[in-house]
Amino acid sequence: MKGSPRAGLTGATIGFFVGFAAVALFGPTAARFKDAMHLSPMAVGFLVAMPALSGSLLRIPFSAWVDTTGGRKPFLVLLGLSILGMAGVASIVATRYPDGLTPSLYPVLLVLGLLCGAGIATFSVGISQVAYWFPQRGQGRALAVYAGVGNLAPGLFSLLIPIALVSLGLAWSYLAWLGFLVAGFVLYALLGRNAWFFQLRAAGESLDDARAHARTAGQELFPAGTTLDTLRISARSWQTWALVAIYFSTFGGFVALTAWLPTYWTSAFGVTALTAGFLTAAYSILASLVRIAGGVMSDRLYEGGTNTSILALLVMLSGALLMTVATDFELAVPGEVLLAIGMGLCNAAVFKMVPQAVPQAVGGAAGWVGGVGAFGGFVIPPILAFAVGQIGVRGYGIGFIVFVFLALLSLAMTWVLKYGAARRVPVAAAADALA
Repeated sequence: MKGSPRAGLTGATIGFFVGFAAVALFGPTAARFKDAMHLSPMAVGFLVAMPALSGSLLRIPFSAWVDTTGGRKPFLVLLGLSILGMAGVASIVATRYPDGLTPSLYPVLLVLGLLCGAGIATFSVGISQVAYWFPQRGQGRALAVYAGVGNLAPGLFSLLIPIALVSLGLAWSYLAWLGFLVAGFVLYALLGRNAWFFQLRAAGESLDDARAHARTAGQELFPAGTTLDTLRISARSWQTWALVAIYFSTFGGFVALTAWLPTYWTSAFGVTALTAGFLTAAYSILASLVRIAGGVMSDRLYEGGTNTSILALLVMLSGALLMTVATDFELAVPGEVLLAIGMGLCNAAVFKMVPQAVPQAVGGAAGWVGGVGAFGGFVIPPILAFAVGQIGVRGYGIGFIVFVFLALLSLAMTWVLKYGAARRVPVAAAADALA
């Protein structure tokens, strides 16, 4: 058996960091596409949301695939699709921008954005991969490190792309981005490792022998069966759908704002692209770093997942209310900070609860939660754009009312998870029953 939990965490984190860079695909460059193609606010909203659409929906089957083969193959396929999409965008920008970038190319960019977003789906693949490597007592911290470091990617790119646009131009910026994705693909191919159970199964051991040997080595979680089995088992659990609702609000909201904030800051307050990129990067990086702290809190607090989630959602609600009423730049910035803290803490808490709520089908549950939950990254930007289209510039602030309602809904779902009549089966008892 090759590798270790730490090595498995390192490989998965690198793969996710590379794949998640695509979430910043059109955010910092949306203004240039808007001007060159004469796009409406709604069209820009859909453009920046395209990577989130495929990045959310592909999480479901690819995360479940982990339960049959481990995470390595799904990771490589998703990163390969992202490279294809980025190569297409870079080619169009290099040959057609600015004068040849006509509105007729808008559907092509939407499709290429979908391909690029495949890299975002590596998140749920890595969640399952890391969960199988680590024992329950250390999963909160491990998953928070994985997600927190990986989530730094869109923030860093939101900061670097405006700088690259000034120094390199649009075409060379996308080509450099493509080179980064290719390098990341190669690095993950060299470092990525499946958990011991999947290695033993690939080597020809029977199901029972592989489970026994992997358990002796320290692995605690094991898949329930085929891809369809793990999706079906997890879909029957009400806890799965409660977690989906929470994650739709927090991680879906995080993805949506990473794409929308560059447009928000430049259009609502007239700041430069560099300033908007810095503010977006600050939001994304803060949410990512706070996510690590959220994992530690979830490990250490009594009923840490649900209690951390309640605290986080109250912070998120405060930030959403502040952004909704903010008409001054000085008021909007603290609102962004509160949203980042609340979403980051809650994102960590959710995936602390996944192995506890559905221990018999972690991959399927992670797929549903990560996939359907992240769908918020596609749904929310057009809603924000609709508010602008209906109200005008003031709509940039009013649109944040959607996060107020999402925070309240998520608080209700967390309450159900914490105090619902159908109590969760303790993890240890579930593991013994499966064994």
